Amino acid sequence: MNILLTVVLVVQVLSALAVIGLVLVQHGKGADMGAAFGSGTSGSLFGASGSANFLSRSTAVLATLFFVSTLMLAYFGVPRASAPSGSVLQNLPAQAAAPAAAASAGVPAASVPASGAGLIPSK
Repeated sequence: MNILLTVVLVVQVLSALAVIGLVLVQHGKGADMGAAFGSGTSGSLFGASGSANFLSRSTAVLATLFFVSTLMLAYFGVPRASAPSGSVLQNLPAQAAAPAAAASAGVPAASVPASGAGLIPSK
């Protein structure tokens, strides 16, 4: 598991650096804006609207790889507890189980705090 986490982290860092490099190398669509208003010639207002070239496609692939590796790091980075058995209410701590037990025992709702503010420890 530790080796997999390291591999995913390396993939994420390399894909992030590659995306940064590819974005800096690409020619922006806004650069042709001045050409559309008289300082040069341009086919349309925001540049050519043809198919994507190699740089933009590779940027999209690397961005997808970056997002997938980010999701994998988030999934593997969360520590997992052992699976509890039984109901959720059976696994509550003693302080939190008291109002739930009182409610199931038929104690009036007025004596049980509705907000759970009584469960906050005081200093």
